[in-house]
Amino acid sequence: MIERPGDLIGTPERAQARDRTDLLSDVLSRIRLAGAIFLRGEYSAPWAFDSPDHRDLKGLLAPDAERLVLFHIIRKGHAWVSVGHERIEVGPGDLAILPHADRHLMGSLQETEPVPIAELLPPPPWTDLPVCRFDGGGEMTEVVCGYLKCDELLFNAFLRHLPPLLRVRPPEGAARELIQACIRYALEEGSSARQGHMTLMARMPELLLIEALRLYSEQAATTTGWLAAINDPVVSRVLALLHGEPKRKWAVEELARQAATSRSVLDERFRKLLGQSPMRYVAEWRMQLAADMMKTTPAKLAEVAEAVGYGSEEAFSRAFQRHVGTTPAQWRMEAAGK
Repeated sequence: MIERPGDLIGTPERAQARDRTDLLSDVLSRIRLAGAIFLRGEYSAPWAFDSPDHRDLKGLLAPDAERLVLFHIIRKGHAWVSVGHERIEVGPGDLAILPHADRHLMGSLQETEPVPIAELLPPPPWTDLPVCRFDGGGEMTEVVCGYLKCDELLFNAFLRHLPPLLRVRPPEGAARELIQACIRYALEEGSSARQGHMTLMARMPELLLIEALRLYSEQAATTTGWLAAINDPVVSRVLALLHGEPKRKWAVEELARQAATSRSVLDERFRKLLGQSPMRYVAEWRMQLAADMMKTTPAKLAEVAEAVGYGSEEAFSRAFQRHVGTTPAQWRMEAAGK
């Protein structure tokens, strides 16, 4: 069978979208994301609530979490969300993401004084997905709330540099359908305890976050940071190479050649977008991979060193201590004690 060229290779736009998704998946997979849809909201205007920050939410949702990421999905109606001086308006299908789980306010477009969210919640423990209600008599807004718990990243180019509040507006088509399908499944199966369902339920917030961040990277006018970097044609190509073969002994010259640019341009773009050189980036990413391996496997340090591209345990230990501030053995013991 003879296939058309278009069947053999994707368009540049599709290839770039696939690269963004692959890079996001690779980074997020190293911080052991898990989460759940935890709340449905049914509010009629005027309404507003005040939600606490991550310290109080962790006790309620995930006491063992190092970091929380929150998100609200608008199923019906309109609302605003604010963190500090940052405020966004969201409508049907929109997502509001709080990467740092900061204290935030949320309410109807018809203003009213916020009440603590705890006053609207049914008392725990919750055997089913709780529903938070407020009847102001006006326009109805339906919200689905979820969270992700995750480990802290050792390297600082991703979650820590995201703004406190993101708005994502999925376009009509596959992306919107994927998000809506995830939400429908979560709401329909949230109380099911059948084998396999809980694993899938835990993965859904991760899938939503990956897709939402990919869309945000396309929609937002970000000029620096990791999400801006994966939209840059040169830097994203190099990131794909580094994440695809992290243990390879990369040189700047080879990276520049494969990205069809010069060493100086490559270095300039990395520093502008990520605040570091390509070699610094790959060194920090190797430390993240090593930390993930030490935390999740019984591999010996020599095996970890080999897996992330170091010729000896001694060389790896020196590099790890230089980047992280402690030896691999000490870090592993502290991580095991958490």
